[in-house]
Amino acid sequence: MAFAVTARRRPARTAETARRGVLTAVGAAAAVLFLLPLWWMTASALRPQEETFGTLSPVSVWTVLPRHLTAENFGRLGEAGFTLAMANSVLVAAVTVVVGLAICSMAAFALAVLDFPGRTAVFAVMVVSFLIPFDAIAIPLSSVFRDVGLQNTYAGLILPGIGNGLAVFLLRSFFLGIPQELAEAGRVDGLSWWGVFWRVHLPLSQPALIGAGLILFVFQWQSYMWPLLIAPDPAKKVAPVAIAQFAGEHGVDFGGIFAGAVVTTAAPLLVLLFFQRYFTQSLSASGLKG
Repeated sequence: MAFAVTARRRPARTAETARRGVLTAVGAAAAVLFLLPLWWMTASALRPQEETFGTLSPVSVWTVLPRHLTAENFGRLGEAGFTLAMANSVLVAAVTVVVGLAICSMAAFALAVLDFPGRTAVFAVMVVSFLIPFDAIAIPLSSVFRDVGLQNTYAGLILPGIGNGLAVFLLRSFFLGIPQELAEAGRVDGLSWWGVFWRVHLPLSQPALIGAGLILFVFQWQSYMWPLLIAPDPAKKVAPVAIAQFAGEHGVDFGGIFAGAVVTTAAPLLVLLFFQRYFTQSLSASGLKG
């Protein structure tokens, strides 16, 4: 009897093993396809510019591997003022994350915990706001910023990124998952609403705060059109704008473009890899309550 049961289980285990093998192979193939453009960009940054497109036809192993390694492309980044642009990007992104988290978390707490007239309408407007592409309002918004004297300032670069509707939505969803009894207990113990927010909700919301911070960081780090409109001063240019300036009217420095792209991609990639677990937790928790 035991032998018969074991014999029946063996094909089932074999089928499960085969299914897992197929899924693993498909996942590995998908990963390679996603990594291939990143790999080609890195290889193109490490070879002479004339090899970049000369190896595309016919396709060979040298298409994805540099035949001659060189660091000249990265050396030209310093000559083009790319170091200052990277410093500006880091400063703008860091301030946006810190100030944006403070504003977005307070807004999310009010929308999740406080009961005030029009709360649902405010939340609906906020949801609609982050569905509108920022580039659609960038040009009229830049006119307003110039009128109030914010052109070529760090404040002008930072302000549009600190009130992110998606970050508020994420934090609000997480706050709704925190038992209401904790806030009521804090109120009974004499805490103000600020005390409940600071001592109860924030300490429990580390994954959501990290997820919202990543959203704010990526939004500001990859921004191109807004810095181009509001900060034409070379001293205030950011990394994406500096990369675009390698394409001029007399030619395109593809080597410099690829080198700059590698440097600007490495920063958010490392940040996302480091905080990936927390970001996944925050996205999973955002679906608990709406």
